[in-house]
Amino acid sequence: MMVEPLSVEEFLERAQRMPVIDVRSPGEFDHAHIPGAVNIPLFDNTERALVGTKYKQAGKDSAVLLGLELVGPKLSAFVRQSRKLNPKGKEVLVHCWRGGMRSGSFAWLLNTAGLTVSTLAGGYKAYRTTVLDSFAEPRKLIVLGGKTGSGKTDILKQLAASGEQVIDLEALANHKGSSYGAIGLPPQPSTEQFENLVFQEWRKLDPARRIWLEDESKSIGACFIPHALWLQMQTAPVAFLDLPKAARIERLVGEYGRTDHGLLEEATRRIERRLGGKAYRDALDALARKDYAAVADLTLAYYDKAYLHGLSQRKKETVFPLELAADDPAQTARRLIGWADEVLNPTLAHS
Repeated sequence: MMVEPLSVEEFLERAQRMPVIDVRSPGEFDHAHIPGAVNIPLFDNTERALVGTKYKQAGKDSAVLLGLELVGPKLSAFVRQSRKLNPKGKEVLVHCWRGGMRSGSFAWLLNTAGLTVSTLAGGYKAYRTTVLDSFAEPRKLIVLGGKTGSGKTDILKQLAASGEQVIDLEALANHKGSSYGAIGLPPQPSTEQFENLVFQEWRKLDPARRIWLEDESKSIGACFIPHALWLQMQTAPVAFLDLPKAARIERLVGEYGRTDHGLLEEATRRIERRLGGKAYRDALDALARKDYAAVADLTLAYYDKAYLHGLSQRKKETVFPLELAADDPAQTARRLIGWADEVLNPTLAHS
């Protein structure tokens, strides 16, 4: 028995307890999808193109017939795959791009085979609208700022461990932001999938409580921060952590000192023009000597200047410098919580 399609909110709420089947083509799924969804494509990439061409050339009826011919041999496999996802509950969620023929046909098949199926009204397209609209909803953001090597990611982890609400954008983007930021990390998601991942974290958080994020440029590697979220971050208060350069160099050497030499050289070459001729040559010489402290010192001259320029674009009254004597993420997190409670609570309460 077919049931009324679910709204995006209802669909995502149920997705916490049951499997989500995305019946779009592998290409569509690989580009971006609802986090946690399983791809059981009605058509593979080639078949989808064939059906689309048939629709344009001969109309809907001919495209439907071709689709049936392509899908027919796969029906039993679709049922077996779907049953394995929830063998006890026998209940699944299904969606396609617009909530139309693909998900409707798949749901009919599974219902006929004894599974309980709910679909997504408007499909993945409606989900994407919800994703992007959500970032315009006002939140009590606090931006964690600081020059490269200040340990902001570790501080965010300590804040989270203390019960604070945190979104680690760099972890979701698989990138640390600089030319060296992809080293040792998995491939980045598409910007669209990055937005989906941020939304997954965003919707879990209590809007009435503060949320900590690291200060970022508009993009983290190849992933662009959702524009509405970026605008909120630009007007949020910034805790600017001022850690001595020597401590930051020590941290960077610890993070990258064991990295493949070729990857470090490649990352340095990417910022040749930004470093300038002499600094670039000196950095390559230092790399050849495996003097990673010297490399960090030379590259920080560029990154520090770039970060301070970005910080200067903010309203001065939104930037709160906090001098740090040592690289101690746990102690810094405690200090930040005390500072936010004392200085920012009245501001955030009326924002």
